[in-house]
Amino acid sequence: MKANHLRILLVVVFLCIFSGILRAEPDRYFPDLPPYRTLVCDLHMHTVFSDGQVWPTVRVDEAAREHLDAIALSDHIEYLPHKDDILKNFDRPYEIAAEPAKKKDILLIKGAEITRETPPGHYNALFLNDINPLETPEFLDAIRNANEQKAFVFWNHHAWKGAERGRWEQVQTTMYENHWLHGMEVANGDDIYPDAIRWCLEKNLTMMGNSDIHSPSYFYPYAAGHHRTVTLVFADDRSVDAIKGALFAGRTAAWVENQLIGRREYLEPLFNQCITVSTSQISEGAFIVKIGNAALIDMVLKREGGAGPQQITVPARSSASVFIKTDPDTPTPVLLYQVSNFLIAPDKGLPVKLPLLQTAPAAN
Repeated sequence: MKANHLRILLVVVFLCIFSGILRAEPDRYFPDLPPYRTLVCDLHMHTVFSDGQVWPTVRVDEAAREHLDAIALSDHIEYLPHKDDILKNFDRPYEIAAEPAKKKDILLIKGAEITRETPPGHYNALFLNDINPLETPEFLDAIRNANEQKAFVFWNHHAWKGAERGRWEQVQTTMYENHWLHGMEVANGDDIYPDAIRWCLEKNLTMMGNSDIHSPSYFYPYAAGHHRTVTLVFADDRSVDAIKGALFAGRTAAWVENQLIGRREYLEPLFNQCITVSTSQISEGAFIVKIGNAALIDMVLKREGGAGPQQITVPARSSASVFIKTDPDTPTPVLLYQVSNFLIAPDKGLPVKLPLLQTAPAAN
């Protein structure tokens, strides 16, 4: 009888553990940004239907393995080097990937890349209903046709052939004044484009970061400096419609290597969600400060004034402890730092204040 009870208990324990595994959420690279969800999205990638090396379902499998929330298959319209082997069908990659994406809980966005000589350059159009109207000789007709479908259009890797050929010209002004251009890639693969950051800030364009991946992805497991370049989208919920709304509202940041690029209004609260500060007072004006980091990025803090070390590096998903000596007469001392790898402008990190919370003296 006891043996039967033991077997039943073991079965119950196994079922509880197994169901818990099934319910477990995938790794979160960054915390949510209340009231928004932080979604990890790669919105620029290619398959064999243009110049990529993999079938559309492989992109879904890679996204699931890497714990991405959303992807867009953005095959070229004008550049089809595999056309002798793969029939030209612009909508087909999305059709092939749609059901596998649904099964793996990957949000799939229908997109395409309008590929012209630089200038005017390459542009992704997302949330399309029908890609075929974008195949037209006149560049601005293609952009107009995308916008007539209420697509989100962004300028890809503007300086990939050099800053001179990627400069802002009249054609971009025409798009901008007609509200046909909504964002720019400030990061593409491992490349960062300072002019794109500047233009996004000046013209209120959405900042994007994407992999532009063509070959198979080998980016798992992720580390602070080892991952595909992606866009963090701060969305109302985990849905395609919410991603679209967030992109048009500019609620994004680009995650490239060990850097985030975005507007201060989003990077500052994101930093605050990632960081915890606890303080132990060891004597009058002397503290041990422990800084915790919940995100998969090393926080690089450089002192801007006041107390503290010249630089503090808080490792991803870990913590760092530092000794701080302050003026005992300062009522509420704070640490003044700049997060040098949270870029809010081409050469400017995010300024932050870390309060030294006055706690009970540490036990001897």
